[in-house]
Amino acid sequence: MALRQGDGPTLPLYLSEPGRAVADYGLYLAARPLIPRLPRGDGHPVLVLPGLLADDVSTRALRAVLRKLGYDTHGWGLGRNIGPTAACVTGMRDLVGHLSDKHGKPVTIVGWSLGGIFARDLARRTPDSVRQVVTLGSPFRLARHSQSRATKVFDRFSHLHVEHRTLPLESEATPLPVPSSSIYSHFDGIVHWQTCLDTPGERCENIAVMASHLGLGHHPASIWAIADRLAQPEGTWKPFKAPLFLRPAFPKPASPTPCDPVATTSAA
Repeated sequence: MALRQGDGPTLPLYLSEPGRAVADYGLYLAARPLIPRLPRGDGHPVLVLPGLLADDVSTRALRAVLRKLGYDTHGWGLGRNIGPTAACVTGMRDLVGHLSDKHGKPVTIVGWSLGGIFARDLARRTPDSVRQVVTLGSPFRLARHSQSRATKVFDRFSHLHVEHRTLPLESEATPLPVPSSSIYSHFDGIVHWQTCLDTPGERCENIAVMASHLGLGHHPASIWAIADRLAQPEGTWKPFKAPLFLRPAFPKPASPTPCDPVATTSAA
């Protein structure tokens, strides 16, 4: 049965995710010699949060690149991400506070998929400790469970969650208090790409790349965009603009459509 418009990714996109993610990693390996050409910033602290069922191993390549660029980069150190458990919620809040206090400056949070939703939550709860948020394929505009092929996996651990939300997420009714960039792909096979679109504003934007969902954390275009966002001086922000020689790697980002008028449902 065909999915309604706005529902989850097609079956071919979903089934091809692992293979396309491997291809994206191959692109990363091929592009590694170009790391010295990436934009550089002030070396401020960066926290990278993994996606659902992933751990710090999944973000190792991205964190290695950011360290080479001089940033004090950290994984979350909380094991496998199975949702907002007590250990996860408390651990992330404590880690952001610790890094901010240690360096005497706010932290940039890069969150992949579910990790990006957590990153946005942290920015709302502790805006003085967060410099900016960069999300990778994060469905923070999810309106229906059917828009994500990871819903059943997420629900499997719902009995361990200390936070239960409704769809669409009420927190997303207002803009983030810090600059934010949503990196997403029209070829995402896990979540519908429209659920990753932020409403463009003075300090928020969408950046489109041509990657798989599972490859967003190491695809060369994603890494360039992340490095560019991190390189901006603190207290300043301008929308992302790819250099001329990289324009083909960044399709024109879409604009979000009005929220689908569906009934509010429980979200684990």
